Amino acid sequence: MDPISDFLTRIRNAVKARHKVLEVPASNLKKDITRILYEKGYILNYKFEDKGPQGSIKIALKYDEATRQPAIRHLERVSTPGLRKYVGSEELPRVLNGLGIAIVSTSQGVMTDKEARQRGIGGEVICYVY
Repeated sequence: MDPISDFLTRIRNAVKARHKVLEVPASNLKKDITRILYEKGYILNYKFEDKGPQGSIKIALKYDEATRQPAIRHLERVSTPGLRKYVGSEELPRVLNGLGIAIVSTSQGVMTDKEARQRGIGGEVICYVY
């Protein structure tokens, strides 16, 4: 089973069910993805808890107050354990012509496609968010 796909599916399901808070098992990659989602405004807040051997991440999901639409409209896993997707700096994808983000795992850490393009590095495309 793929833990990153499970993480993204839990977020998708919580958004569809209109949950306010979601709790998922933690890992370093999941923490980095959560941090990026917070920095780019897709979630309200997050908190890392060190209970148990693995720990967990509590995520407060974000919705538009007027229309009650979720901030995360689409969350798609790109690179899977069975088929990894690596790209160079010149081949980094543009999600919705720059309106969305692609989360990329590089040799310098996990970052968005825009940051990787500015630094001139490529890596593994983890997911698309818009």
